[in-house]
Amino acid sequence: MTISRRALLIGLPLLMAGCTAGPSQQAKYGALPDEKFPLKQVPLEKIKPELRRQEVAYETTHPAGTIVVDTPARRLYYVLGDNRAMRYGVGVGRNGYALAGQAYIGRKAEWPSWTPSPNMLRTNPEKNRKYAGGLPGGPNNPLGARAIYLYRGGNDTMFRIHGTNQPQSIGLAMSSGCVRMMNHDVIDLYERVAVGGRVVVLQA
Repeated sequence: MTISRRALLIGLPLLMAGCTAGPSQQAKYGALPDEKFPLKQVPLEKIKPELRRQEVAYETTHPAGTIVVDTPARRLYYVLGDNRAMRYGVGVGRNGYALAGQAYIGRKAEWPSWTPSPNMLRTNPEKNRKYAGGLPGGPNNPLGARAIYLYRGGNDTMFRIHGTNQPQSIGLAMSSGCVRMMNHDVIDLYERVAVGGRVVVLQA
């Protein structure tokens, strides 16, 4: 065997290892048995490729740590710096039910309880009145595994970035104004952000 061929064969496993380095896309949506309410693996084929969490090039003047919600595109970006961001597919509010402009993270909660807002009670009392006293966190809670509460000037805007028990709504405009994420994605975002962090919501 020639030296050049031997070198090629020795180097081949290293090249192959380099091609497969890093977590697979399926691993990002694997089972989370240690959660308070364990989450099952999400079959990758049920998530459109363009809605899957991934790091992307993203030119912006916003500093690292900023959340940018691109409502028309149904995308949320967590700015990493150096023109990079983590991109997530999201569900957004119907026309007339959306926040716009700047806010900040007032608080965060794991497996949060949910209480319908006064506006939700007014516009859909038959559906929401039974939850007026609050619904404890859990698999059937519409806020999902995590909630990030958006504030302005010390006041709760009543808008949230949260998980969902309706993953089929990701990529659509059908919520009551909040930004929905797949539970696996909102858990990832939750670990990255801090209370006081800046949020920018873009509208058309």
